[in-house]
Amino acid sequence: MDIATLVGLVGAIVMIVGSMIYAGGVAPFVDYASVIIVFGGTFFIVMMKMPMGVFLGHFKAMGKAFKPTTFDMPAVVERTVELAALARKDGMMALEGQQVPDRFFERGLQMLIDGADEAKLVKAMKQEIKAMKARHEGFHSALKAWIDYGPAMGMVGTLIGLVLMLGNMSDPKSIGPAMAVALLTTLYGALIANVIFGPVLSKLEGYTADEVTYREMVIEGLRAIARGESPRMVQDQMVTVLPPREQARLMAA
Repeated sequence: MDIATLVGLVGAIVMIVGSMIYAGGVAPFVDYASVIIVFGGTFFIVMMKMPMGVFLGHFKAMGKAFKPTTFDMPAVVERTVELAALARKDGMMALEGQQVPDRFFERGLQMLIDGADEAKLVKAMKQEIKAMKARHEGFHSALKAWIDYGPAMGMVGTLIGLVLMLGNMSDPKSIGPAMAVALLTTLYGALIANVIFGPVLSKLEGYTADEVTYREMVIEGLRAIARGESPRMVQDQMVTVLPPREQARLMAA
């Protein structure tokens, strides 16, 4: 669980709702017509914009902002160094059945065992990274659509409220509700973009970048094993993506 995401979202909501309560209560900020216009309208616009598989998948992808896949990179470096030592001593076939951290690493290791050369290994694994990035970018595009169209639907609601207000200026009782729709739709659109989907998108983009870095590090390690390099050389090539403290710890081991 990513505590920062959860605490940040809950904290932002508490601050906003708290300010509403302090200003006189939450009830004046709740308008069902505005909710339907902004949230309902944006929902269906995003559905129209994206392929159905991506549209449905991006809701599940949002969950990764709260529970991301984590990578223990120092442990992966250490395990790769062990595998490099084993392969150099006993050959590639000695790697058969060895435990590895994840499926991506396992696939690359199996290619080496099956006799793939360095070029084939890198091409296949780079292609998998490319496919992963394309899949993630599809989900990110859906989130960007919420960010783009949420405020736009808020503006649509504002215009609707203004039309209702200006079209019935003779009835003072209708001016207040119409103005509430006009203003609250703008508020809801801003909340969609800046409190919910904007931060989640930034978090997911960061996690995608982390996963790409991890996978490229794995590729470098497997390439070094394919070339028959020494365990020390394997380690030196892989630790470059780690923080200085972790580099120093591994180099001193």
